[in-house]
Amino acid sequence: MSLNFKEFVASKPNLKYLFFGGKGGVGKTVIAAGTAYYLAEKLGKKTLISSTNPVHSLSSAFGQDIWGKGIQKIKDTKNLYAIEIDISDTIKRYKEEIRNKILTFLKYADIPLDPEPFIEIATTNPAFEESAMFDDMINLMLKEEFDVYVFDTAPVAHTYRLLGMSKVYDLWLHKMIESRKEALSLRVKLSFRKEKIMEEIKKDPMLTSLLTTREQIEKGRKLLTDNERTAFFFVTLPLALPIAVIERFIGWVKAFEIPIGGVIVNEVLPKEEFDLTNISPYIANKIKEQEHYIETIHNKFPGLVRAYVPLYETEVTGTNMIARVAETLGK
Repeated sequence: MSLNFKEFVASKPNLKYLFFGGKGGVGKTVIAAGTAYYLAEKLGKKTLISSTNPVHSLSSAFGQDIWGKGIQKIKDTKNLYAIEIDISDTIKRYKEEIRNKILTFLKYADIPLDPEPFIEIATTNPAFEESAMFDDMINLMLKEEFDVYVFDTAPVAHTYRLLGMSKVYDLWLHKMIESRKEALSLRVKLSFRKEKIMEEIKKDPMLTSLLTTREQIEKGRKLLTDNERTAFFFVTLPLALPIAVIERFIGWVKAFEIPIGGVIVNEVLPKEEFDLTNISPYIANKIKEQEHYIETIHNKFPGLVRAYVPLYETEVTGTNMIARVAETLGK
């Protein structure tokens, strides 16, 4: 028997990190915001909602400007906080760190090359922004200042790269650390003052930085794959394309060993609002179409459907409407 959203959350008393993803335009932010409101205001948990989407929309969802202002308390709530991170500072810091690492490497290797082309290549790769976002996300998680963290993720392609960063980082760091150790080991072998060199190596800033980063990534990976503390929810509309997208997405998330929380179906037409004995062919056809896709969702994701959120009479913006989403999730 499948658990609804309220029952699922109740069955996971240690649940702390909730992620929401899916195709663009399916209402991920609305569902994530409704969940955060439910956890904060209904269950009394000090909750932080954050966006890993470069195109942030939490400010619009809550009707409150929070962009780039750090952690902000949501008005008219007791336990709900939100943050829209400006990753430009993180990107600047990343570029400077990579620049220093490359300069250090070339200096120790005594390679007389212009470092700028290497620095340019290293800091303009397509996943650089995701790297910065991943770093900020892990930093938030590791601080553990809140009872619960809710992440509104970017559309699938961005999130796939974001979640993949831990594995990419791990491979890159492993290679860099081994290369650095090999270089330092060779330096010791060639030196007549081995003790002095060994002391210098213990303080090697590049190796220390790499080991610290690897430790941070490993802690983050453990949290992301913790079945009791983490859950990834997939938001879909009762339509063919969003369903196909989350079907692939669930496979990818499983490959990263991130626990699956379930599927939430958004913008379902509320049949109780219609006089079914006297409706237009247009509405009748839309209801029939949705019923077909809801059956498809049940067949494709057995035991994973946690909630149906209706298509409201107005757009979901502001805490009053977010509270209505939370109420639906809590039924």
